[in-house]
Amino acid sequence: MKTPELIINSDSFSFTSFFTSEASVSLSEIEFPNELIIGKQAEFLFETLLKLSSRYIILLSNIQIQGRDRTLGELDYLVLDRKTSSTLHIELACKFYLFDASLGDSPEAPWIGPNRKDRLIDKLGKLKKQQFPLLYRKETREQLLPLQIDINSVQQQLCLKAFLFIPKELSKEVFPKNYQSCIYGYWIHSSDFSSEDKDALYRITNKKEWLLPPVNLSEWQHFSEVEKKIKESIGNKKSILIYKKRNTNIQPIFVIWW
Repeated sequence: MKTPELIINSDSFSFTSFFTSEASVSLSEIEFPNELIIGKQAEFLFETLLKLSSRYIILLSNIQIQGRDRTLGELDYLVLDRKTSSTLHIELACKFYLFDASLGDSPEAPWIGPNRKDRLIDKLGKLKKQQFPLLYRKETREQLLPLQIDINSVQQQLCLKAFLFIPKELSKEVFPKNYQSCIYGYWIHSSDFSSEDKDALYRITNKKEWLLPPVNLSEWQHFSEVEKKIKESIGNKKSILIYKKRNTNIQPIFVIWW
């Protein structure tokens, strides 16, 4: 939860951000849910943070809105902010995106998932057109009647925890300030891994370890051992998140197959 929120405020997309730092809670002593998939890990950490906070109360979470014959969608969280006495509708997202300049010129367009299966611009479009408007549907109003919430006074906020990776040759300073704060590491093609530091130690991660602080990882390996495993993963068209450690410095790297 220490990962900065990506603030989205452009001509096409403008959302009010929810900042977990406002909760003023440390999660350092919380046992990390290693067995959960990454989305559920993010939900667990977010909910734990709010529950430990004296400022926020979770009213409802993962609220499925039912239509006559189908589920219309889901609201992530309805939260009471004690400090402002306001009700918040918070949508939570935890995403890993890589920068690919060929995908477009807008601030949101170039960011894509490590296996090219999802894009930031698509996620924001869904939030704008589906998830946030869902709050104002007749079916939602009826379902939330027992809470006696004035839907029109609810403040909608986005908590987008973004881990951004840029090409190794680019400097983070060329990106807008809101994106700079979320740049976590760099990405390289698999063919370029041979140019990495052969004296460093490396740690290959599985997806359930992506949210773990790298200092908590064990079983670091030498360059030659990791190189073999990277080739296997790339052969299966799966990009891979690794950490490179030299002394106390740890560098996140995505090795991509495309």
